[in-house]
Amino acid sequence: MNTLLFVYGTLKRGCSNHHHLAGQTFVGEARTARGFCLFALTGYPGLVAREDPTDGVVGEVWSVDPEKLRHLDEFERVAEGLYQRVPIALRSPFAEQPIDAYLYARQVDGRRDLGSNWVE
Repeated sequence: MNTLLFVYGTLKRGCSNHHHLAGQTFVGEARTARGFCLFALTGYPGLVAREDPTDGVVGEVWSVDPEKLRHLDEFERVAEGLYQRVPIALRSPFAEQPIDAYLYARQVDGRRDLGSNWVE
């Protein structure tokens, strides 16, 4: 069974790591619910949940098969604790669907807040 995955950085169409989504299905453009923002890491962004109300983050939803999802978990270094793949809330038209995303799992102290949109 495929997983719906929200991507917001280098995996988006036209970005440097989009090739990792080869063979998967683009579902549509999306925005997270309020309470999420992006932080600048080293050449890529990290999605972080915030208690303060933010505008949410702009990205894309993809339907990803189980084999590709395992590959993406490795690419995002989930086992190493760099990211966690967790369900997050998106705005309509995806508000009622379970959507996973990679949340940055480390401290963002001293990192630049990128707000809602990351452009490579």
